[in-house]
Amino acid sequence: MLSRILLVVLLTSGVGNCASPQGAPPSYPPDSYAHRASDGHVVLYWNCVREGGVLKLEGVAQNPWEAQPIRFLAFDLIGVSAQDRTVSRTTGAAPDIQISTNQIAPFHLNVNAVGTEARFDLYYQYQFLEGEEMGARLAGPLVAFPRIVAQTNVSLVRDACAEGKHRAR
Repeated sequence: MLSRILLVVLLTSGVGNCASPQGAPPSYPPDSYAHRASDGHVVLYWNCVREGGVLKLEGVAQNPWEAQPIRFLAFDLIGVSAQDRTVSRTTGAAPDIQISTNQIAPFHLNVNAVGTEARFDLYYQYQFLEGEEMGARLAGPLVAFPRIVAQTNVSLVRDACAEGKHRAR
């Protein structure tokens, strides 16, 4: 009899926890980020803040739909003059080696601005494994291992901190 009562209590508390809004995952896109960019595999959300002579770019990277993880996500933030010359630069990387489906990884970049920057360009790169489609393997001759090709994808967000560009909302 005691075991039945214990079972009922456990089930009731489990159902109550599932129905409560406290366990709800955060919504995406995040409301706290002003900028957004995507290249088809990864989505970036970020804010730019100037503090003295430093431009701080802080955000998150998300893998919203790819079954393959995003690996080795790295960034370059480059200050460009009106003559299209690099005048300041910093690099960084996501702390996680890989970002799986529906996961996010924070990132931040701080660049010491020299004051002659006309814009800040954000380059990002990562590795993504492209595999053969299942239909292609079934149509061709049998092979021992599926062919997997690691690609390094490089993307550019031109003028990443401009107020009117790359809006998240």
